[in-house]
Formats: sequence, structure tokens, C-alpha cells
Amino acid sequence: MNGTRVLIGRNTARSGSEELSAKIAALLREGGFIPCVCGENALSADKIGAEIVESPGICGFIVTVGGDGTILKWGKIAAEFDLPLLGVNMGRLGFMASLEPEDAPKIPEILSGEFRISPRMLLSCSVYRNGSRIFSERVLNDVILSRSSQSKLPEFVVSCGEAEVSRVRADGVILSTPMGSTAYSLSAGGPILAPDLECIEFTALCPHTLFNRPMIFSDKQIITANVNHYHNSKATFSVDGGKAIPFLDGDTLRLRRSSRTLRLIETGEGFYGAVHNKLMTPIK
Repeated sequence: MNGTRVLIGRNTARSGSEELSAKIAALLREGGFIPCVCGENALSADKIGAEIVESPGICGFIVTVGGDGTILKWGKIAAEFDLPLLGVNMGRLGFMASLEPEDAPKIPEILSGEFRISPRMLLSCSVYRNGSRIFSERVLNDVILSRSSQSKLPEFVVSCGEAEVSRVRADGVILSTPMGSTAYSLSAGGPILAPDLECIEFTALCPHTLFNRPMIFSDKQIITANVNHYHNSKATFSVDGGKAIPFLDGDTLRLRRSSRTLRLIETGEGFYGAVHNKLMTPIK
């Protein structure tokens, strides 16, 4: 691995991330790696002590410094360029990150071969309006269709292939990957799915019904969702916790499995250790 470039993707808004990134960059250089930055992180290249690169594609790894949101952001880039990603947690929970800040000295040894890859499937999300595609993005965690603030409950219709499987008035619906099953879907009563499963999870948000259960669809299916507005109700959609975008009556959201896969680096007890240590105990 001598001379391999390692892209450091940090949360620039996180206090202390610049200092920790500088420490990681120094450790990487000592281990024979070349620390790099790109995009908005390039503004602090000199302070971190990293080389600026135009494209992540010339790097061999990505190391993120931040919380789960940082992994979601850089995870899509890692998947695009098929780069293994290692997360260092500076967030509150950091469920997807393998390391804590005090573990930073282990990074050169881990990237030299002391790790295992946990593949995480992505989804491809498109929204169509009047026959035209108005939105397209890859999904690592989830897509959320929800009623707007102060709006009456719309009716959400979810179909698998040609078959309608749910028609319910609710606060919204969550369509997630197995990786996203431990995020908002879990809070809404959805099951925890092993990250190496290949499926799509559907969970309703506060449905106005006595009978409702999450559903699991095959990753080979195309899932669609529509909204029937009621008394001027309004709805939005968002991907991976991003900006809420208006979802109009007649719009169609379509989900299918993406051709890309995130190669997440795991160490120690991995996913089940994180479930036990970070979800089965109170968050500090």
C-alpha cells in the first residue's frame, strides 16, 4: 500500500474535525500513504497537510471524519468510484463508523490489510412529473415521503411491480435499504436488517389504521409510490436526510436497486457489535 492515496472526507461544520483530520493525515504519511482532499475540503488542505486531488478516482481509500451523515455523503462518492470507505466517528451515535477518534493511530495498519469489507447495496431513486423525470439520485439509507408541516394527512400508495401493496393515510412512508433499517425506519417500528441482505424495506410513519406492519420487498422488484392529496394536503420527499422537495399530486417516485455497491470497511465486532453497543444502550 506504500504510496497509495487516501482521501480524507471530513464534516467541515463539525468542531474539531480539522484537527483530527490533520492528525490522521500525519499518521497516514508515517504509514507510507499520501493523504488527500478534494471538493470543499480542499480549502483546508494546507492546515490538514494533505494533497489536493481533482477526482477521488485516483485514490485507493476514503476515510471520513464526522458522523453518519458524513458517511452518507462520502459513501455515494466511494460507491461511484468503487473505493473502500473507513469511518471515524465524531458524531453523537456514529453507527456506521468503525472507529472512534482515539482509534486514529490504527488507521494505517487497517488500510494495510487488517480489515474486512461489508458490502452495502444502494438504491436508485427517480421522481417523475407529467411524464418527465425531475429528480434522480442514489440512495444509501432511505427515501422518505411525508406530509408537509401543518398539512392534513395525504393518502400514500405503494406498489411492488404492478401490484398495489399499501394504500394508507399517514404522516408518511419510508423506503429503505438494509443499511437504512437502523435509521429512521427503526424509530418508526421497522425491523433491523442485516446489512448484507439484498432487499427494500417499507415502513409507514404513524399510519391512521389499526392494521399496519413493515414489509420487505425483493431487490429485484421496482417499487413505486404516489400520493393522493386530501383537502389541500401537501407532501415532500427527501433522500438520505437531505432537503425536502415538494411531491405533487400525480408525481410518481420509483425505486430500484442501484448497480453500485458501497464497500464499507469494518473492524472489531462489526455490525452486530454496533447494534449491541450503540443501539441497545442509551445514547449519551
